[in-house]
Amino acid sequence: MSRLLKRDLFGTVTLVTPAGGPAEVRRDTRAARWWLGWLARHLAGREAAALRRLEGLASVPRLVASEGGVVVREWIEGAPMQLARPQHPLYFREALRLLRQLHSRDIVHNDLAKEPNWLVTPEGLPALVDFQLAVHAPRRGRLFRALAHDDLRHLLKHKRSYLPGRLTTREKRVLATPSLVTRTWRATGKRAYTFVTRRLLRWSDREGAGDRSL
Repeated sequence: MSRLLKRDLFGTVTLVTPAGGPAEVRRDTRAARWWLGWLARHLAGREAAALRRLEGLASVPRLVASEGGVVVREWIEGAPMQLARPQHPLYFREALRLLRQLHSRDIVHNDLAKEPNWLVTPEGLPALVDFQLAVHAPRRGRLFRALAHDDLRHLLKHKRSYLPGRLTTREKRVLATPSLVTRTWRATGKRAYTFVTRRLLRWSDREGAGDRSL
């Protein structure tokens, strides 16, 4: 059984439930517009590579297959953050632990400002999806550290939204210090990116992996 979850310029996202098997999410870039096919395949490849690096991490989808512009990954039960609105300290403690696990495997998610990329599982725990912008940096250089800092800062921005009274003094300092990468992005490319994504591609601020019913 399959159900189309999303169709856009980058292809389709479908929920597939094999007979007797676990549910899977299939991202098919072969349906992308011809002028964006190369980018759709590139992003899908990045997601597959990141999920391979994160194999075995319980709160990240398991990569099932990746071939010919099609990426299949495990479906994780959960609601997007903006719908579940997590307000228990345990959620954010576990989210911080999950981020540390990602970074320990030399992966930064790089798209954690988007609430749909954070799930709240039925147990009230965090999970992460949509690794199309993830970066693998085995040398853990200056860029990796800057992007990891921004991963953390985006998590803390969500904590500030849903649980502001539990921010620590250190967390407030992190929120107040965006990385050089972020400051440069704000001063240079963000305006053009916003124009392309919102005006041309019609994405919203809460546009995520497209595998949840929002």
